[in-house]
Amino acid sequence: MAIKLYGRDPLKMFENVFNDAVSPFVSSMVAPSFKVDISEDEKAIYIDADMPGIKKEDVRISMDDDVLTICTERSHEEEEKKKDYHRIERTYGSMSRSFTVGENVDSDNIDARYDNGVLRIQIPKREPEKKTTKEINVK
Repeated sequence: MAIKLYGRDPLKMFENVFNDAVSPFVSSMVAPSFKVDISEDEKAIYIDADMPGIKKEDVRISMDDDVLTICTERSHEEEEKKKDYHRIERTYGSMSRSFTVGENVDSDNIDARYDNGVLRIQIPKREPEKKTTKEINVK
C-alpha cells in the first residue's frame, strides 16, 4: 500500500521535484549526444544511430586506425529561442561519438546510409592479419 499525504504520493512528489530541479543541471553538464545500437555477426559490425532532426549533409563519419567517429550538429533556431519554454529536453550543439571497432575491419568498404533520422553504418570484417613469431638469438 502506498503512503498518501492529503491525496498525494510523497515519493512521486519527491521524484517530480528531483526531476525538475536536477535534470536541467545534469543535462547542461553532459555533452549533447545521440543514442546508438551496436551489433555484429561473423561478417560485419553494425551501428544504428538515432539522429532525429539532423540533415544527412550535416553528418560526418571518419575512421582513424581502429576508431570510427560520427559527428554532427543540431542548431537551435533563433525563432524558437523567442518562445517561453516550460521545458527543453532535446539537445542542441555539436555531437560526437567514437567507437573502437578493432583492427580486423575493412575500412575501405564501410557503408553508411541515412534514412528518416536513422544513420546505419555497416563495417565489414576481414581476416585478421597473421602475426608471425620470430625467434631472436641471444648473443
